[in-house]
Amino acid sequence: MLRRRGIRAVIPERTDQKANRVRRGQDGGRPPAFDRDLYKARNVVERCFNRLKQFRAIATRFDKLAARCRAGLHLAALILWLREPRQDHLSDTA
Repeated sequence: MLRRRGIRAVIPERTDQKANRVRRGQDGGRPPAFDRDLYKARNVVERCFNRLKQFRAIATRFDKLAARCRAGLHLAALILWLREPRQDHLSDTA
């Protein structure tokens, strides 16, 4: 489904799987490639989802209406953002 939508999988392959693909050559499927920078971006997104799922209502999707579920996501994201320690470098100069 991802390939049909033009989305590349950014999952590192295990070394045994990569070696098997290389050994099989043309019949091995997609070439073993891994983009480290894209994986870093994917990791950030996955960590964000994991932090959002610490809210029980988000993890189990209590809300039946999409608008309420979206509102819950916004509230959870806001709470997580407000919990973050400030990284304001302007206060150091004052």
